[in-house]
Amino acid sequence: MGSEQQPRMRSVVSYVRRGGRMTVGQQRAWDERWPFYGRSVHDLPEGPLDFAAWFGREAPVMLEIGSGMGETTAQLAHAAPELNYVAVEVYEAGLGQLMLRADRLALTNLRLIHGDAVELLKHHIAPGSLHGVRIFYPDPWPKKRHHKRRLIQPPFVRLVAERLVPGGTLHLATDWENYAEQMLEVCSNEPLLRNRYPGEGWAPRPEWRPVTKFEARAEREGRVSRDLIFERVAEASDDDGPAGGERAGTEGGGLPAGDGGAAADVRAEASN
Repeated sequence: MGSEQQPRMRSVVSYVRRGGRMTVGQQRAWDERWPFYGRSVHDLPEGPLDFAAWFGREAPVMLEIGSGMGETTAQLAHAAPELNYVAVEVYEAGLGQLMLRADRLALTNLRLIHGDAVELLKHHIAPGSLHGVRIFYPDPWPKKRHHKRRLIQPPFVRLVAERLVPGGTLHLATDWENYAEQMLEVCSNEPLLRNRYPGEGWAPRPEWRPVTKFEARAEREGRVSRDLIFERVAEASDDDGPAGGERAGTEGGGLPAGDGGAAADVRAEASN
């Protein structure tokens, strides 16, 4: 990361603080299940996480940023048992609810991190160690004067791209048109990334991705949701130009044409 990007990186966080108390069940999950499922960013030792040791196995690592109340996250982890699935969220009640969901599904491939994803990525995830990053419906900060607070900015996208393995994917989804356009522009201009769907830029909505509450509300209110899937290239080349227009809709790299989401998608990617 260049020194010019670092100050801007610190001004953006991956979350919005939310109030609200936890239910009795959510608090019980924290008391009884957090030692198994979770870690907090501020308690992590210096250096990158050892995911193989944490999960007790070697497997591709998928990071979901902003798991909310966890309904989608639990379904996705359950659908892809061959992934080591990591969710980072600042909302304690949401993490408590996700632990309850994980217990009901008897998930063994899910781990949770409480705190800011930017700090996690910068200090505790090694470059070239993630097979995928998912950010579904991040806060759109719809007012123009607040756009600078949006998570998907060039320094953040570079940080994510550096943490991906070659062929690993960044999968974004939003129902705000101007945020989708911003995502497309920022990711297309990142030399380490290539759009898997460079025609119009938008990826087909994957059938395996559950409908989130934000997506359902957007549909009721007449807004169109957009998915974007970019993959990490082996290396940046000055001759390549922006990554967005380089690749036709073929499926290649280390993860599937989806983004490595469902179990079938991961297997399809591995075979290409």
